[in-house]
Amino acid sequence: MLSDAQWAELEPLVDACQPKGKTPLQDLRRTLSAILWRHQNGAKWRVIPAELGRWWQAAQVFIRWARLGVWERLLARVDGR
Repeated sequence: MLSDAQWAELEPLVDACQPKGKTPLQDLRRTLSAILWRHQNGAKWRVIPAELGRWWQAAQVFIRWARLGVWERLLARVDGR
C-alpha cells in the first residue's frame, strides 16, 4: 500500500495525467497500490491481495491507462522532478 508520504507526492501527478470525462475512481490510491503490488511481485492480476481492492478493477485501469498513454505521461512528470 502506498504510504501517506508516497501518496502525497504521487497524487498531484496522477491527477494531472489521469483521463478526464470518465467517472473518477472512488479509491484511486488503493487501485494504484494494487497495480504497483502486481508489478513489484510479478504476479498475475487474480492474486492481488483482497485488501488492495478488486483485481479486475486494477487490471482494467492499468490497461485503459496504457492505451491512453497515461503511464508515459506520469513517468515523464516523475522524471521531470
